[in-house]
Amino acid sequence: MAFVIGFAGKGGTGKTSLAALTIRYLNERRKGPVLAVDADSNACLNEALGLEVHATIGTLREDSLESVRSGGERPGGMSMEQLFDYQVSQSVIEAKGFDLMVMGRPEGPGCYCAANNIIRKYTDKLADDYPYVVIDNEAGMEHLSRRTTHKVDILIVVSDPTAKGIKTAKRINGLVDELKLEVDRRAFIINRTQGEDENIRNAASEVGIEVTGLVPQDPLIFDYDLKGKPVMELPADSVSVTSYFAILDSLKIP
Repeated sequence: MAFVIGFAGKGGTGKTSLAALTIRYLNERRKGPVLAVDADSNACLNEALGLEVHATIGTLREDSLESVRSGGERPGGMSMEQLFDYQVSQSVIEAKGFDLMVMGRPEGPGCYCAANNIIRKYTDKLADDYPYVVIDNEAGMEHLSRRTTHKVDILIVVSDPTAKGIKTAKRINGLVDELKLEVDRRAFIINRTQGEDENIRNAASEVGIEVTGLVPQDPLIFDYDLKGKPVMELPADSVSVTSYFAILDSLKIP
């Protein structure tokens, strides 16, 4: 059974960067391998990991539906479900120490529910092959209301040091209870801080989750983003890596 770590939080808090660093941590400190799942319709975890995406769950679904509508032939007499299983397995991007599955978005307008259901199904299906699964969810709380995040060992709620970020974290924490999601532990991380700030901790105390740690603002992350370099490759002594790895150590991930 895989140990599942999920991420939630307001957009722009650096959630995806922390998800990428979590994958690196599990590779370096826990010896992976890791199944990384980008459950954000605006996929960008691959950029943080330094990978190119050749297929997403959303586009595969659209292609399959178009094939059915056009009466296209299926190779080897496979059923549509068998063909889709095969296509999904082929879409998983393999890298050193981890594999990546990307939800993406449907080509046309409409609800993302189907794509969410598919990513949930295949996350469950593939998880047995990995000791760790890291799920980077989309901004806000939509993924929680659609139950993309479920059966999670640790849900890491990320905020920046702003009132909006902290209020979103509070709503996320309440929604986990309201939906009775299967979340074993919750961690609350405030990212991009500028030194210890008692006001931040006081505001964060209303979230309902104790602050697990603060990750200082790291100019190297902005530099890497600007140059298109993956944050996965940040120097081991960078402030974000050292502070965040210490937080993950404190979570005692098995």
